[in-house]
Amino acid sequence: MKNLRLSWILREIADLLELKGENPYKIRAYRHAARQVEHLPDDIAQLGAEGRLREIPGIGPALEKKIDEWLSTGEMTYYQQLRAEVPPGLLDLLTIPGVGPRMVLTLHRQLGVESIDDLEAAARGRKIRQVKGFGGKTEMAILRGIEMWRRRGGQVLAYMARPIAIELTKRLAALRGVLKAELVGGLRRRQETVASGDILVLAEEPAPILAAFCELPIIEQVKQRQEDRAKVLLTSGLEVNLYCAAPAAYPTARQQFTGSEAHNRRLEELAAKAGLVLRPTGLFSPEGQVAVADEADLYRLCGLPFIEPELREDRGEVEAALNGQLPCLIKEEDIQGDLHVHSHWSDGTASIRTMAEALRERGRKYMAVCDHSRSLAIARGLSLERLKKQREEIRQLNEELDGFRILRGVEVDILADGRLDYPDEVLAEMDVVVASIHTGFNQPGEKITERILAAMQNPHVDIIAHPTGRLLGRREPLAIDVERIIEEAARTGTILEINAYPDRLDLNEVHARWACEAGVLIAIDTDAHGPDQLDYLEYGVGVARRAWLEPKDVVNCRPWEELLELLTSMQSLRR
Repeated sequence: MKNLRLSWILREIADLLELKGENPYKIRAYRHAARQVEHLPDDIAQLGAEGRLREIPGIGPALEKKIDEWLSTGEMTYYQQLRAEVPPGLLDLLTIPGVGPRMVLTLHRQLGVESIDDLEAAARGRKIRQVKGFGGKTEMAILRGIEMWRRRGGQVLAYMARPIAIELTKRLAALRGVLKAELVGGLRRRQETVASGDILVLAEEPAPILAAFCELPIIEQVKQRQEDRAKVLLTSGLEVNLYCAAPAAYPTARQQFTGSEAHNRRLEELAAKAGLVLRPTGLFSPEGQVAVADEADLYRLCGLPFIEPELREDRGEVEAALNGQLPCLIKEEDIQGDLHVHSHWSDGTASIRTMAEALRERGRKYMAVCDHSRSLAIARGLSLERLKKQREEIRQLNEELDGFRILRGVEVDILADGRLDYPDEVLAEMDVVVASIHTGFNQPGEKITERILAAMQNPHVDIIAHPTGRLLGRREPLAIDVERIIEEAARTGTILEINAYPDRLDLNEVHARWACEAGVLIAIDTDAHGPDQLDYLEYGVGVARRAWLEPKDVVNCRPWEELLELLTSMQSLRR
């Protein structure tokens, strides 16, 4: 995930430069470098170690030096200097959906806007429309963005927090006296957003660990420090809670700090019924502390089988455990193939062969190449002629690749009038047809719902991709009737996708569970546009686990031959 983290830093540098009113060419150069790094097929750390950073388009000597510094120290001096030069309130404004650096700079200069409160006051006071280039619609869009930001409640996207927290656990594990360091809290439960990164350390003596932790150069502010814990703010903006526990208390601390609070209350009630008191510091009986070997032992002492972290939300998991009905949750290794992968035929960055080999290296057995259809010009959608040529390339590759199958697929656009972007006779030649919406987002919800329903009634459409169209933190879900779509998917045998792209995670856990309970099958796909993005699978599996899904509920847990038989049988429901 270093590629992704570095691309965020480069994008933020571009934002900071734009907020300062710097040279547009320099700003574009950093944005270009960010895109190149994000879609890089190789590990940036490996390229750095081999002295090959200059091979990346857009990386010159100056940026090479900055990246080398970041790879070796985890810090980039230039980035930290820019953050110090720009008022923090201006950076906060960039967290509002629809608000970009250029708008912030203009409103800062013209209206003195320096915070989210300032921005809201200016919008509600109709002052923004007085600035050249803005109008009433801009004010309304800003207010909607602020409302969306408030609903997030200061939450951070998990895919941004997770790699930072994982890197921090590695640093902590290397400290003298630390026996173990691991994620707890919302990151361990695989929430899509988190308020903080929570880490638990196993150590006999917490004081030296906390002292060393609070002195790490990546820490901007120590917000709170107690005998066995500390709360800090990192230079990246992520808040982190560090908890320390001795060996005797570690299992209970791990369970309690993982949460959720609602689940913990239920477990504490069960412990009380057994005459026990459950606390982060241990499990206690009237005679004293009870020995607990691990989390599974803790649950056993409370009268339950082990409950996986992703289920711990008090959504029926305790009752299911008491009745012996806990699901056998899906794991990454259960996934045999990826049914939504892009290549450089459309807007991907790698060849079909490269994507296939990367998946094979990850233990997968097949993939469906689903490049964009012809109407999506911005993504180099395939004309009928190019689609035909791509099918021929796939045929040749299947003859050459040993132990791996490439399925002929397409991500066909559901057009604004509900038609599909390719005729039926073309779709009939595909192994897998994925349908999705990329345009007409501003239509009434009922109209968009009808478009999706019409696509599901087409006998050749196998999967609906990213059904609600949301982009976490940037775009609200489409105003569609999800229940109607799930009902129609069950009736027509259409598969619904959990899109694992980390700013989509669409379907979400709630909708995926509804779909599964309605008898709808799910596909967990990465929507990868380059080899590195194939690792996004972990985020999709996290959603599926929180949705209580088992391998039997997910179509790409099947061998490809069995999958194609299933798709054929499902098509009969739509004829």
